[in-house]
Amino acid sequence: MSVALMWEARAVAGRGDELLAWARERTLALAVAPLRHETLRAPQDRVLVITWWDAAYDADLPELPEPDPDLVTRAVHRWRFETA
Repeated sequence: MSVALMWEARAVAGRGDELLAWARERTLALAVAPLRHETLRAPQDRVLVITWWDAAYDADLPELPEPDPDLVTRAVHRWRFETA
């Protein structure tokens, strides 16, 4: 089974590049490497990271942490999806 973890955060205005770099570094530093990962950005300094895993839906998988509070405008949003 394939599981995708999504992590989305919104940077403080003007700090989108910093949040993007932070997310890329943390993705590469995960304790276990995902099968695949993508890092995307959107207007309003938003960053989205999707990682794919060969695991059960409820598996204990490494996830990106919360960035420092001074880098983001709100708590990170997280979703978990499984292959349909």
